[in-house]
Amino acid sequence: MVEAQKWTRRMSNPRLDTAATADDHVLDIPTTPTAEVRNGIYTFGSHLTPDLLTALIIASWFMSNTGVLLLNKYLLSFYGYRYPIFLTMLHMLSCASYSYIAINFLEIVPKQHILSKKQFFKIFALCAIFCFSVVCGNTSLRYIPVSFNQAIGATTPFFTAIFAFIITCKKESVKVYFALLPVVFGIVLATNSEPLFNLFGFLVCIGSTAGRALKSVVQGILLTNEAEKLHSMNLLLYIAPMAALILLPFSLYNEGNVARITLEKAKTDSFIILLLIGNATVAYLVNLTNFLVTKHTSALTLQVLGNAKAALAAFVSVMVFRNPVTMTGVTGFAVTIMGIVLYSEAKKRSKITTY
Repeated sequence: MVEAQKWTRRMSNPRLDTAATADDHVLDIPTTPTAEVRNGIYTFGSHLTPDLLTALIIASWFMSNTGVLLLNKYLLSFYGYRYPIFLTMLHMLSCASYSYIAINFLEIVPKQHILSKKQFFKIFALCAIFCFSVVCGNTSLRYIPVSFNQAIGATTPFFTAIFAFIITCKKESVKVYFALLPVVFGIVLATNSEPLFNLFGFLVCIGSTAGRALKSVVQGILLTNEAEKLHSMNLLLYIAPMAALILLPFSLYNEGNVARITLEKAKTDSFIILLLIGNATVAYLVNLTNFLVTKHTSALTLQVLGNAKAALAAFVSVMVFRNPVTMTGVTGFAVTIMGIVLYSEAKKRSKITTY
């Protein structure tokens, strides 16, 4: 930035004004504005301190992750909107639309392109696993409480370790495998003492958790080529519309013409439209805040926050929906979270030892 300068104006013929002094003709040169000011552009958070900006992003991450769970539960279990596949398709359409705006207009990240048919089919394979995981997760919320859903979801590292061993023959250290024992033991405790246990809800939630783990392993295998790696926001831009197209025939076959049913319902209850738009928007914000948290902190911080989010979402859901819990169930959930923390520490030490 150029500071204000003072220039002295000299007369073309000093003899015409011998009484003039330098101070009589001082010109103030204004400060040169920055590019952002000249173009009228102000980036988000530019007026905030880094610590405050990070705190706001983390708070937004907690709110969006907890909010989408509670909204899904409310819609599917209490409001009577029993169409989890169609709801997931709305989430995908929302993610596709908002991602397009964020990348092409707001330029949050540089746009990347699919370079080959081979890369396209790799992304499509990830999309199919992603669809299975999200649909199962949303379906489970119709049958089991959010607290139990989160307890099961916390076992993702257990399934990740299993799939990594089966698919890539990757072996972890003995300490890492031992750290997974509390994860399994805790979920067994929580399952045996869940007052609102539903077998179908439990099984589809297990399927969702396993699908999430499988996607992370497969993604690490398929997109290993540096030229084919996509930023998480660009990956969402391509996966979301593919997922919507995959889910459309399944929704029509299993749930009927939900769009028509929704419009008919909106004639007597317009709140459903607002609820669905808000729910779909929050679903995108989950992905956006995941990216922002990783950008402003680290992937490890996101993993730690994930453990805290599971506990927070379980607590808030119990307060909001008043679903019954037992001390054994709470203990099982706590043991599972403790196991995840031990697993993270064991993984981190294992990497340090390897290097």
